[in-house]
Amino acid sequence: MLLLAIESSCDDTSVAILKDGIPLSNVVSSQMVHENYGGVVPEMASREHQKNIVLVAQMALKQANAHKSQIDAIAFTRGPGLLGSLMVGISFAKGLSLGLNRPLIAVNHIEAHILSLLIDQRKPSFPFICLVVSGGHTMIVLVRDWNKMEVLGGTKDDAVGEAFDKCAKLLGLGYPGGKQIDDLAKTGNPAAFKFPVGQMPDYQFSYSGVKTSFLYFLKEKGESFIAENLNDVCASLQFALLKPLLAKTTQAMAEFNIKNLGVAGGVAANSALRNSLHELAKKKTWELYIPDFQYCTDNAAMIGRAAMFKWEMKDFVELNVSAEPRFKIGQ
Repeated sequence: MLLLAIESSCDDTSVAILKDGIPLSNVVSSQMVHENYGGVVPEMASREHQKNIVLVAQMALKQANAHKSQIDAIAFTRGPGLLGSLMVGISFAKGLSLGLNRPLIAVNHIEAHILSLLIDQRKPSFPFICLVVSGGHTMIVLVRDWNKMEVLGGTKDDAVGEAFDKCAKLLGLGYPGGKQIDDLAKTGNPAAFKFPVGQMPDYQFSYSGVKTSFLYFLKEKGESFIAENLNDVCASLQFALLKPLLAKTTQAMAEFNIKNLGVAGGVAANSALRNSLHELAKKKTWELYIPDFQYCTDNAAMIGRAAMFKWEMKDFVELNVSAEPRFKIGQ
């Protein structure tokens, strides 16, 4: 079975070709036009998708040594995401479906991130706890099966990835700056400064306040002090942002007596988070599963892997399907 998958939920245009669930290609075109704005500008994102999607699809087919006539089905991200960006991907998928007379498969973006853990050879068995961390989402999910997922809790405001990027912008590190903070923090002292992160009950998170606190800290200390202590500042900020993730993940693993832990989303590429979870897993005798770096950030291969389950169930959608920017797990 040959599947073409499309991901266009935010600012990455991606198309992948999968054969029986195994990626033959996974092309991602990242948009650089947002760098000057410190965040994604929705209208610009949709225009960039329109410019890139045909070329990205052609590259994916070429790398997979496949022709569009060989495609058996087309999968796409229905949501959650930016409405304009989603519409570009869905419109392209509909065009292919109509032109090739192939079925359409709609995929939930968050579920795809979670099921990206099943792409690599080492896969978690059900049930497992999944920590989903990205620029748009922060949540803990109990995964009983590919189509049985329960959100235990999530962020009440900003996602941890957004907090990383916005604080990086305040530091003048550019956008996206999460990786730059991670790199600078490697030689810094995480205990040098204290930054408050909202204390929330159960499995809820809050990251909106830390940005304000960080802004006041930078103004109080001044540019020269920050420049001299940049590594310590980044390490301390990163420690504060990751601390709730580690604590609530440990809580969920204990409450549900589960030994398999997965991590998905762009922040899963953060080295400090990875190292901390590896240490926790060793201490708690958990089995830890983290996707390959290329499957952490938004990509079409994860959409295709999730779609394969739906293909087997003949779970197709009609051509009048619409984008769902607030698409929730289990819908």
